Amino acid sequence: MHDILIRGGTLFEGTGKPSVEGDLAIADGRIAAVGGSVSGTAKKIIDAAGLAVAPGFIDIKTHSDFTLPINPKAESKVRQGVTTEIVGHCGFSVAPVLPGKAALLQDYLSPSAPWLPFRETSFPDYLKTFPATAVNAGMLVGHNTLRLMVMGMAERAPTAAELNAMIALLEDALLAGALGLSSGLFTPPGSYAAADEMIALGHVLKVHNAGYFTHLRDESNKVIEAVAEAIAVGEETDVHVEIVHFKCSGMDNWGKAAQALAMIAAAKARGVDVDCDSYPYAAGSNPLKNLLPPWVQAGGVEAMIERLGKGQTREKIRADIARDGLNNWGRIPSWDCVQISISPHLPQHAGHTIAALAAERGADPIDTLCDYLAADQGATRVLVTSISEDDIRTIVASPLALVGSDGNCVAPYGAVGKGLPHPRFYGTFPRILTRYVREQNALPLELAIHKMTGATARALKLKDRGLLREGFRADIVIFDPNDFADRATYAEPHQFPSGARTTVIVNGTLVVENAAHTGALPGVVLRREAAGAVS
Repeated sequence: MHDILIRGGTLFEGTGKPSVEGDLAIADGRIAAVGGSVSGTAKKIIDAAGLAVAPGFIDIKTHSDFTLPINPKAESKVRQGVTTEIVGHCGFSVAPVLPGKAALLQDYLSPSAPWLPFRETSFPDYLKTFPATAVNAGMLVGHNTLRLMVMGMAERAPTAAELNAMIALLEDALLAGALGLSSGLFTPPGSYAAADEMIALGHVLKVHNAGYFTHLRDESNKVIEAVAEAIAVGEETDVHVEIVHFKCSGMDNWGKAAQALAMIAAAKARGVDVDCDSYPYAAGSNPLKNLLPPWVQAGGVEAMIERLGKGQTREKIRADIARDGLNNWGRIPSWDCVQISISPHLPQHAGHTIAALAAERGADPIDTLCDYLAADQGATRVLVTSISEDDIRTIVASPLALVGSDGNCVAPYGAVGKGLPHPRFYGTFPRILTRYVREQNALPLELAIHKMTGATARALKLKDRGLLREGFRADIVIFDPNDFADRATYAEPHQFPSGARTTVIVNGTLVVENAAHTGALPGVVLRREAAGAVS
């Protein structure tokens, strides 16, 4: 007897091939049979007539390590059909934390994880003690975190001893099963690292058959050079490179997406294992401090706040932004494009723009920004509208680009329900399926699903997930292609997608049934094996 039998669905196997009508049976957490008419009985039968049945979506780029411990039901993600999240991105991981360094990391990550408790822990212990969750989670170790543990916010190259200390921490994480290293070269302390530092760490990744996941050094005025740098790491070290949340930010850089994708295609053609992913929104999200020139953060949050109070600092910030635009974001139309998202110490201002705050105070936007950031103890998070819709469509339609939300799993209640987070937290996957597949015909449904499942599993070396195949783990999403739309907006982000018949299965267990969360927490921590495969 099967545990679950899905009858009469439209099966998308995750390879990009056209769908077929058929059944799918699940037993002992795995796919027992798929395709045609499956015989036998089951403890539970799901009528999937008129519904798409696909592998569970793999969100390759998330920061849910900041929220899963306090929101293990992962509601904003699993209701999108996400069954696996890859966390620890942009150089930001919550482990390892060396003795006496928990407060340092908590202070550093306060704009991203203001409600998460931090503790001293090794990476192996972090994986062992990760709580039960509704979704599977694969962990990366963050380069910024490693640098912070070894060097603090020092604005210089590491000594040989410091580099060896970072390598030791990286190897400890990789031996425990971390999928790879993430970098955030756009912001301190990662931005203080030269290319040779990243290549040295890349050689360590190669020894362990692990991957390199990079937030580019610059996603705006030097985005082409930054893509070339990322490709060079892959070429030099022979590791898989994932360029995360790929975008061409700032008005001066709109239209460069096609050129960058061509660079990636050319690299793949000559044997470099490189991929990229993106989210389908014109606004990104970041700590407010990261919009300022990197030198502002030297020495840590306390030093930054003291620096922001000085008139000469503000004049230099003003001159740097006038010349180059926002750090990593480029030139924006106005300060109306920067909106307060989450503000732990000034929550009443969530939803306000820097322009509106400046007008209310009768002050210059730079002075307003500096005053606000200091008053919020450096912990402010903002939305920045800086991406061209034409570029979004180009990237979404490309077979080269995978799908990553760059979002946390949150919910409309409790600590994770505070503020106005980016709507991508709730809507990334259905937005692509509705806006770009059904409404704009930018790509066929089977290719969109492939980019969310099989293609992502290949990039991550997941050995038994991402496809509807007999023997594979039973991570499944069932949805109505005509009623599975994102409803989250910038003004009202805490809204789940539409779709009354949406059902999500993780490791053979029903987590969402007919759009209702069952409360089940069957997710597992994915670990990289010695040969590189992940299970």
